[in-house]
Amino acid sequence: IVLDGNALFPDTFQTNHLLFYERFKAYQDYILADCKASEVKEFTAEYLEKVLEPSGWQAIWRTNVFEVLVEVVDVEYSALKAAVRLSEPFLCDSHVSTFTLECMQELLELKKHQLPVQELWVVFDDSGEFDQTALAIEHVRFFYQHIWRSWDEEDEDDFDYFVRCVEPRLRLHYDILEDRVPSGLIADYHNLLSQCEALYRKFLNLRSGISSSDSDSESENVSMVEGLKLYDEIEHLKQKLKLIENPLLRYVFGYQKHTGLQAKGSRSMGTKITHVVSSTIMASLLQSLLREKLCPETCDEELEIQFHSDPLTAVSACYEGDTVIICPGRYVVDGMFCIADSIELEGYGLPDDVVIEKRGKGDNFFDCTGANIRISSLKLVQHDAVEGILSVHHGKTTLENCVLQCETTGVTVRTAAELLMKNSDLYGAKGAGVEIYPGSTCTLLGNGIHHCKEGILIKDFLDEHYDIPKITMVNNVIHNNEGYGVVLVKPTVSSDVKNVASKNSEGNIQTIQSNGETDNVEDLGHEELHECATDELELHERAEISEQTEGNCEIANELVATSVKKSQMHKKRLSELGITEADDNLMSQEMFVSIVGNQFKRNGKGSFGTFLF
Repeated sequence: IVLDGNALFPDTFQTNHLLFYERFKAYQDYILADCKASEVKEFTAEYLEKVLEPSGWQAIWRTNVFEVLVEVVDVEYSALKAAVRLSEPFLCDSHVSTFTLECMQELLELKKHQLPVQELWVVFDDSGEFDQTALAIEHVRFFYQHIWRSWDEEDEDDFDYFVRCVEPRLRLHYDILEDRVPSGLIADYHNLLSQCEALYRKFLNLRSGISSSDSDSESENVSMVEGLKLYDEIEHLKQKLKLIENPLLRYVFGYQKHTGLQAKGSRSMGTKITHVVSSTIMASLLQSLLREKLCPETCDEELEIQFHSDPLTAVSACYEGDTVIICPGRYVVDGMFCIADSIELEGYGLPDDVVIEKRGKGDNFFDCTGANIRISSLKLVQHDAVEGILSVHHGKTTLENCVLQCETTGVTVRTAAELLMKNSDLYGAKGAGVEIYPGSTCTLLGNGIHHCKEGILIKDFLDEHYDIPKITMVNNVIHNNEGYGVVLVKPTVSSDVKNVASKNSEGNIQTIQSNGETDNVEDLGHEELHECATDELELHERAEISEQTEGNCEIANELVATSVKKSQMHKKRLSELGITEADDNLMSQEMFVSIVGNQFKRNGKGSFGTFLF
């Protein structure tokens, strides 16, 4: 016996670095197939019986407290356990010195010399005889560590377990390993999982207490009520977990939290500083800066200037009302820009001359929570960010004359936030170029959005109490995206909602004319708008005009329908509260903003699509 971490254990098979598709195929084709949750243990036992050597191999029994070398003498497949004995010579490694040979023998006797196979790491043997044994145990161990949940067996078995649970959880595990999930969402997931497991244990204890009691006492009734409450809480947590586990829903609904960085506010003396960023300052550059930026003729007060070599340092030093001027150059930063104050970030020159490139892992590139932030004349190059190149969580962010070279998602406008993006070029997003959340305000003027998976993704009705986003799209060119130019995410519309949406809605709405301008049409219902849009499309087709107007009309048509639906839902909620006056004027509620003059070209699936969930 060698204590204090110096045990000379033999090498074990290294099986914990399997690729996603290796585990996927093993569970799908060999272990679980189309079994139900209640049949998982039975199918796993059958798999082990086919591939596991019944005896003659050594393994290291690992727990949180100790490691000990054992020899397997038999396998009880139905219980997923192996009968073991201590190997000779006795090898044990422990953080405490109490695990002597006698103690370990006593512990094994208490366990009847049977250990769960997932607690065994097979000792390496170059003969190849135990390769499949080591691999099979790895699959079982991984399954019970990362896939199986204690409540799975009680869930309904209408769908096969692999499709319903194994595949989404396996994908999530590898997405986390490969840094494709925001760190905040990972923390939320593990927190939800631990909460659900704790509540489920409590629920099981409560249920067993009720089932073992034959009395119909008041305390048992109280326990039943408590049990129902626990069950509802568990179901709620399980739904949240499923939302994160499903890759499509995780992408659609996204992660809505943001950094807790607090705004600094104004300086105590009320001064505002101009921060100049440059790796080196040449005399000619300084003269140009003084002439054009730092000494304007209208400035009566003395200007305080600070110099920085790194834009991240300059932004971190800002207070409310400061300005950051970034001189031409390529700046490589390893970190995230968290902008919580109203500042102005401006490139001095053309966007291609002022490049900020992100290196290193991280969730976001730019996180904006300030009341009024302005970013202009910069080229942002994203690498390895999970949540996108820029996220607006609160307040208003203006993005003007910028180039955004994305790698994951592009610009995200969260609920209650506002984005004005003008004369900018965005490309390369593996997700959507611009993601617009419900309750947000997004104005896109004269931008190019191209070579993304989707051009613009509008997320509507995550909850019936959210307002639809307020969107203005004017003269944008949305082209060469893999999917649609614009995608609207919304719930499946029931038949009664369709009837509501087909009724006339009072007030004014905007529709698109053939010349790309907008007119107000009074008392125009959804059906009439649809006919108008259809007539327009036929007119444009006859004139052989591009899909530009078709895309504009489709988006406007769909937003009117959702506006009508939202207005009816809002009116119904008010009437339930006893408030009989509900404004049906869509424009007064600012639910619909015109979408005109946009061009949609060469998008893989067309200009506009709807994703129903």
